[in-house]
Amino acid sequence: MRSVFLTSSPTGPLDGSRPVEGLDEMNDFVINLKKVWKEKSRCLMITADPDNFWGNDEMTDFFARAVEKSGLSIASFDLWDDRTENFSKEILDSYDVIFLGGGHVPTQNAFFQRIGLREKIQDFEGIIIGISAGSMNSADIVYAQPELEGESVDENYQRYLRGLNLTKTMIIPHYQMVKDRILDGKRLYEDITYPDSMGKEFLLLSDGSYLSIIDGIETVWGDAWNLKDGEKTDARCGD
Repeated sequence: MRSVFLTSSPTGPLDGSRPVEGLDEMNDFVINLKKVWKEKSRCLMITADPDNFWGNDEMTDFFARAVEKSGLSIASFDLWDDRTENFSKEILDSYDVIFLGGGHVPTQNAFFQRIGLREKIQDFEGIIIGISAGSMNSADIVYAQPELEGESVDENYQRYLRGLNLTKTMIIPHYQMVKDRILDGKRLYEDITYPDSMGKEFLLLSDGSYLSIIDGIETVWGDAWNLKDGEKTDARCGD
């Protein structure tokens, strides 16, 4: 049985507003993980920035420490980036837990497509944990919300990408931190994302909130909102 946890930030708010040791316990995240976590799990981090070797090593070490601080047993914590020579499905299936790292959505999406991850991960029977961009790229069709300067005005920037098809839900993370951001002289949400939601539906997650998919049932945990056709409504379900 596969268990999927698509988070905004599993180690606490990126803005530092609420200090967290280890994994974030808010909204029963650690409790729910422990229900499905195996003793001495073999973990794998799949990066968002495949040629940033130093950063990838640091991120993998950080998450390995966070997992252990939360009382979850690990046997190993490996990393897939451009130093990896074999991206086979057999190796992927040998792990118990897969982390989909955070970073720049289009960069990670291109890496996922290059290694054929969508096809390889469909039958994975362990735990999958999405982190920010990793959660966004877990959708069948990914909404790549413009993030870097120039992306929102670039006619060649692709806002919709082919993702991993772990869910049909298009996630946008870090809502509490970026909701008032100005990008390319425009309001990120009111002037860019709201118009993009016409005919679409996005799930906005604050740090500490997440979407779980257990036995095919999707549950939203914590503060979250649906943005559909330019209207934002409360999406909190799990307690």
